Formats: sequence, structure tokens, C-alpha cells
Amino acid sequence: MAQADSRAVALGVLAGAAGISLAIAYFRKVGAGDGRVVHLSSNADHTGGSLGLQTGQAEVLDRLGALIHCVSELKEEVKALKEALPHLQDNVRDQLRGRSREEIGARKASPLHRTPARRKRAGVPDRTEGQSSEDAESEGGYITALTDSEEEESDDERKPLQEPVDELMALLQKADRLHSCNGAEKAQGLNALLERKEEFDQKWQYLWRLSRAYADAHDFAMDLAEKKSYAENGKKVGEEAISINPQCAEGHQWYAILCGLLTEYESIQNKIKHGYLFKDHLHKAIELKPEDPLSYYLLGRWCYAVSQCTWIERKIAATLFGEPPSATVQDALQNFLKAEEISPKYSKFNYVFLAKCYKDLGQRSRARQMCDAASAMSIVTKEDEEAQKELDSLVASL
Repeated sequence: MAQADSRAVALGVLAGAAGISLAIAYFRKVGAGDGRVVHLSSNADHTGGSLGLQTGQAEVLDRLGALIHCVSELKEEVKALKEALPHLQDNVRDQLRGRSREEIGARKASPLHRTPARRKRAGVPDRTEGQSSEDAESEGGYITALTDSEEEESDDERKPLQEPVDELMALLQKADRLHSCNGAEKAQGLNALLERKEEFDQKWQYLWRLSRAYADAHDFAMDLAEKKSYAENGKKVGEEAISINPQCAEGHQWYAILCGLLTEYESIQNKIKHGYLFKDHLHKAIELKPEDPLSYYLLGRWCYAVSQCTWIERKIAATLFGEPPSATVQDALQNFLKAEEISPKYSKFNYVFLAKCYKDLGQRSRARQMCDAASAMSIVTKEDEEAQKELDSLVASL
């Protein structure tokens, strides 16, 4: 921007100097010509020639005065630009850092950003008629310099200072980060999402993460009523996510998880009902995303729990729903093995349940191998602590 202004000023000064030189040359030419006329004319013509000479001299003096005034104004602008040059480095740094348009606009009020403009001088006739080719070229160059400078400034103003931030994407990334944390920080994801619920409560990407956050908060809550409330609210949000996008695997997965959590606080009838929902939505999640080990692990847990149901529980299920849930230890084993296949050393609990399945199937040596594998994994999460307790009891029984 500063280079364009300097070019404009330089061209303007050159134009002024060229105009002054031409004016002086014109004055000399007129004076010499009038002198010849005086000597050759009669006394009557002498008087008219003198008047013409005075008129021409007055016109030339007016033009010289106007040009000198223009040069003085140009000198003042050059002085102002020199005073602004020390701020050039700060101005460039501000633009590179992407400051707001208002801050840059404030700096543009400084002399550094003033674009010289043509001034229409009062009392001076229009010079577009009868001007020399040199005057036209100089003035044209001055106008071109101004146009380039103005275009550069316009281009700078049109450029966006920074890319707009996708607030939804930023919120989802924050929720994913908090969910991956260990300890109480994991439960903070619920509050972070609830703060923006009015803005994004119709976005399925937001809703399934909110249902997941309710499940995380449930795990860290201590009060039984509070845990049940988290599970119920999470299930409702999960239903909304699935209704907006039935093809979201994570929506079905976390809806199933919350149905499983609710079985801890419901009657036998509702437990069986939520058990069916748990199974159906896990199957849908696996159909939509077959490479997610969590869905296979959860389905393995469901199969193992059903295989351990008593005869009375099966009869109740048959009475209420016509057909009791059916699953075997072998079904559970296959799902746990699938989770291990997709993600080796998937979790400490997965090894514990593999050991339980092998024990129930009479394969004690394989059960001990799974116990050893579980023992080799460190305790990181709250779930790992629970797995370790069950592992200790299982090892003692083997």
C-alpha cells in the first residue's frame, strides 16, 4: 500500500514540474512573438499588442500560481507520508495476524492510508482542452497510479480476515475429547453439551453425543435417584437422535446402552422390555457399522446375561412377551472373540468375560489364559477397576 502511494506522489511531482516548465516556455514564446509584432506594426496596432501581451502574461501568471499551489499541497502530503512510515511495520504485522476489520479500519485513518485525490482548483480553467501531449501523459499516469492504489485497498478490504468457525464442529470435538478423558473430567461433557442445546437440539450428531454424555454422567453419579434420572434423560435424547437419523450407528449403540442402564432401576417387566430393545438396537448398530468392537462386546454381555437367566425369569418373559429371550454362552463367546479380533486387547473386561465363557464351557486352560491377559492390562478407567474385582474372584474359582 505504501509503495503505491509513493508512486502516486512521485508521478504527481513530476507532472507538476513538467507543467511549470511548459508554462515558462509558453511565456517566453508569447513574449518573443508579441515583441516582433510591436516592431512591425503601426502606432495604432502597438496599443492593441500591448494589451494582448498584458492579458497573456496575466493568464500565464495565474496558471503558474495554481501550479505552485498544487506543488505545495503535494509537499505537505509527502511530509505526512514520511511521518507515517515508522508505523508501516506495525501495520503489516497487524494485517498478517488477521486483526478484525474495525482495527484495520482505525489504522487506515492514518496518513499512511490516505490516497491522494485530484483537487479541482477554484478559478483555474479546465485543462482538458488545449493541453500538451506531455501534460496529458503525466496527468494520465497520475490517475492510473491512483486507480491502482484504490484497487489494492479495495482488494484488501474484500479479503476475509479469517475463516468462519464451525461452532457445531468445535462443540462435537470438545465432547469427544471429554469423553475420552479418565476421571471426573469425563462427566463434564454433559454440561458442555447442555449449554448449547437450544442451538443444536435438531442435529443428530449433537443428540447422540448428548445421550452418550448422559451415560458418562450416570457412571460417575453416586445417588441412585440421580443415576436413574441420567439414564432416563439419556434414553429420551437417544430416541430423538434415531428419529432424526435412523442410519446413525452411534445413535443406535448409545440408545441400547441407556436401555441397558435402565434395567437396573426397573421392574421385571420393564427389564425384559429394555432387554429386547438393547438387543435390537445393537444388531442395527452392527449392521450400520460392522467394524466397531464396542457393539460386539455389548452384545456379548447381553448374550451372557440371557444365558444365565433362571427358569423362573424365562417363564415370566414368555408370559409377558410370548417368547423369552434366547442366547447361549457360545453366542456370547463368539461376540467377545469378534471384539478381540477387530481390536486386539480391546479391554480388560472383554478378557474377563472371555475367561467366564471358557470356564462355563469347561475349557479351564483357555480361561486361565484369558485371566493372564486381563491381569497384564493396567487399570486406567473406572470400568477397569470393576473388571479387576471380578477377575480376582474368577481366578480364585479356577
